[in-house]
Amino acid sequence: MFQIFKAVNFDWLKWRRIFIGISVLLMVAGLGSAIFREWKHPNGTNAFNLGVDFRGGTVVTARFKQAATAEQIRATLGAQGLNEAVIQPVVDRPDTFLIKLPLAGAGSTESDSDVELGRTKVRTALNSIGPEGSAYEIIGTDAVGAVAGAELRNKAIAVTLAALVGMLVYIAFRFEWTYGAAAVIAVFHDVLVTLGFFSIFQWEVNLTVIAAFLTLVGASVNDTIVVFDRVRENRKLHRRESLYKITNDSINQTLSRTVITQGLIVLSVLAMVIFGGEVLRAFSLALLIGTIVGTYSSIAIASPIMVWWERKIEAANKLATTASARSGFQPKRTDAGRKNVGKPSRAA
Repeated sequence: MFQIFKAVNFDWLKWRRIFIGISVLLMVAGLGSAIFREWKHPNGTNAFNLGVDFRGGTVVTARFKQAATAEQIRATLGAQGLNEAVIQPVVDRPDTFLIKLPLAGAGSTESDSDVELGRTKVRTALNSIGPEGSAYEIIGTDAVGAVAGAELRNKAIAVTLAALVGMLVYIAFRFEWTYGAAAVIAVFHDVLVTLGFFSIFQWEVNLTVIAAFLTLVGASVNDTIVVFDRVRENRKLHRRESLYKITNDSINQTLSRTVITQGLIVLSVLAMVIFGGEVLRAFSLALLIGTIVGTYSSIAIASPIMVWWERKIEAANKLATTASARSGFQPKRTDAGRKNVGKPSRAA
């Protein structure tokens, strides 16, 4: 494999307290922003800038006679005061766009008058480019109720938690439960830090952002697994060395792979942020921040937690062995699952 860094001997775990301190600071900043905006903000903004998918609103389907872009339509609506409108092109019909308008007030219920009001606002704004029928045509109006939005939000949270639980079970089966717990804590950290950025900067949270979260959950845990897999191999090859040194060596040995793969992902997502336009902006930002934070957490969060937990278990086993030796009984080890440590690796 191509190596960027050769013979790296950096003591990553030595800086674990600083790494964890940085993570705690980022999560507290995000939590503080959410609490302040929800209960203390003078303008009464929500903790997160939820999109139409979650808040409910009106979806207007418009077909344009002449070629138009999402940016042109957004500029036209913005000039008429509809700055919160979300413009989404229809893939198989290049002249058709979905224009989503959120409900006027948080928690309000959708009604026929709300739908008609949204349709009227869009028609009034689009009339600035030409009369309806000659410049454009509204071919459909649908309502996304607040109840449906809340249901989508709850399902999104449930899907994310289910993904974390599934990963915990899988990693515990393939490695040990301490490895799985450390990986899931790191992934949970990635999601919380990324959500914190969305609360601080009030970037819109919509269904594409949920898709980005599920993607970064998979990418982050994959990078963590590569490090843990190398730890498992090295523990079998170097049985007399400490877990602290083995973990540092494993991180250094996989550093080139981490930088190459995660660096390419970051460059690709950065291009989406810059050139992807407003439709992909929230999705791209979630992926960009999540990938960077996920790469960081694989080294700075998951590995220190795993080492700390393993040391706690080893200390407890030694204490139990010493106590039983004094009493004349042989204790039963609590970490029987470690018989799997040292299985041949295929992940790295």
